[in-house]
Amino acid sequence: MSKAKNDQKDAYALILEAIDQGDYTPGDRLVESDLADRFGVSRTPIREALQRLETQKILSRDGRSLIVASLNHNQISDLYIVRTELEGLAVSLAAKHAAEEEIQLLRDMVEADRLLLGDPHALSRTNKKFHKQLHLASHNSYLVEQLDIVHRTMALLEKTSLAMAGRDREAIEEHHEIVCALEKKDSDAARNALTQHLSKAFKTRLKISSMDDN
Repeated sequence: MSKAKNDQKDAYALILEAIDQGDYTPGDRLVESDLADRFGVSRTPIREALQRLETQKILSRDGRSLIVASLNHNQISDLYIVRTELEGLAVSLAAKHAAEEEIQLLRDMVEADRLLLGDPHALSRTNKKFHKQLHLASHNSYLVEQLDIVHRTMALLEKTSLAMAGRDREAIEEHHEIVCALEKKDSDAARNALTQHLSKAFKTRLKISSMDDN
């Protein structure tokens, strides 16, 4: 990545993107000088970005070092509870306010994802884009802002639930159900479909966690 390109993005966004992509995972130590070299930016904005990420609890202290934070079972549960409530509201509003073009875009995203079955990492990226588009379709900027905070913390979940066998196909069908409800402008059905979708994602994540503990 060229320095010129990086100058157009702030250090905070670059580090957060690297965490979101899995370049840095929970427990990894972030070194100011290494990050400056990697991203081709000076150490001052890197330092400011690290301080901001620590304040947001994306990073935590391990002695004098900053590491990518990890979430315990209760924190993950709390995160899904908040996400479900906020995103449920988002799809409910989207059923009322989304333009036909926005719904068509969501439909196209679902169909495109069918071509990615068997590639959990690619599906993880497109899944985030799908949910972001759901948020935007609510046409409520305050809600979108709060969901951005929630999804920023989701980056601390090291493994995607889409890696579990069969979960990728299920998730795509659940996305399909959400879009169908939006097309019918049925806010209750949209919220219910979203709630079921996230409930299954959470259960899958718990299974992955239990397998890691064994």
